[in-house]
Amino acid sequence: MTLPSNADGLIDDEGNLLGVVNVVDALVVLFVLAILLAGAVLVLTSGEDTGSDRATTYATLDLGTQPDYIVSAINEGDTYSPGKQANLTVTDVYLAPQGGQTRVLVRTELRGLDDDESVEYMNAPPRLGRTLDISTNAYNVSGRISDVGSGSALDTNTTTVVLRDTLSPTDASEVTPGDEVTVAGRTVATVEDVVVYPTGNPNRQIVLVETRLETYAQQGTTRFGDTQVRPGQGVGIVTPDYTINGRIERVGRGLEQDSLTNRTVTLEMTRVQPEIATVLRPGLTEQVGEIRTASVTAVDKEPSPVFATADNGSLVESDHPRLQDVRLTTELRVRETAGGIEFRGDRLQYGSNVVLDLGAVTVRATVVEIA
Repeated sequence: MTLPSNADGLIDDEGNLLGVVNVVDALVVLFVLAILLAGAVLVLTSGEDTGSDRATTYATLDLGTQPDYIVSAINEGDTYSPGKQANLTVTDVYLAPQGGQTRVLVRTELRGLDDDESVEYMNAPPRLGRTLDISTNAYNVSGRISDVGSGSALDTNTTTVVLRDTLSPTDASEVTPGDEVTVAGRTVATVEDVVVYPTGNPNRQIVLVETRLETYAQQGTTRFGDTQVRPGQGVGIVTPDYTINGRIERVGRGLEQDSLTNRTVTLEMTRVQPEIATVLRPGLTEQVGEIRTASVTAVDKEPSPVFATADNGSLVESDHPRLQDVRLTTELRVRETAGGIEFRGDRLQYGSNVVLDLGAVTVRATVVEIA
């Protein structure tokens, strides 16, 4: 290409750039190119997370039972990012023993896309029952969403219950106020008080244990691990010295020794061997620790009746030569509740059986009168 005579300039006398393109046309082309470039930049950056379209919610994940090596690795502050626009952070941890392993619940902060009505975490809202993963350098677990809402902490509390179990005398003697049940270094239950009663079997004793449980609230119910805390439910606690697989007797209050009172209760025993009947006398007592739980105030004995059929078909009653029927008048230390009278945590009513350890002898008798 031949340059114009005034090649010492870029624009010739007719206003052409390099003698070819008009200057005005060149400016128009540059302006269009600038618009196209700006649009391309906008398109390329529109898919990037700027943070302005992110939202946060909280969810509780029930991880089920986990082995000790997993439990010890789970901690507050653990994070997991399953996608570019999703992030999970563990904000609280709850542990409880269950079947030789540990039940684990974690409170999590979920960060995802804001869709105005909810948070989109990995393309779906965090609904109840949905399963989410947590994968860190130390562990990989999955959990079911059991609660969704605000707040980074689990709704935990301490709940006092009375557990009932039957143990050997050796194990029963090991249960002591102040004993703690720990899981992965966290205290999950504490023994507050204990009383031990006889069963009539020298190898077994009834144990009532006032226990403070570390519980959590879920959907309006109080739970210890996966167990709803209410009377009749089974709860297991394990210490280095003993294991209690107890039944919840009451919730919200303990043994409350000061609330007990004495009631006169008449007990009856039939066809008692003479060596036992001879030992039974007023003044015998049952003692549990420093508390007198029963005392015998009167004893009435008479031969047990024996019935035979006479030759004429009539029924003839006579006295047994050895066996005796014994009636004991006792003072029992009982608790009066809205549901009735309780003795050692059991309902005391006509016809129910009572076992007393009177030192010299252990007897099983039937309630025939409550004064």
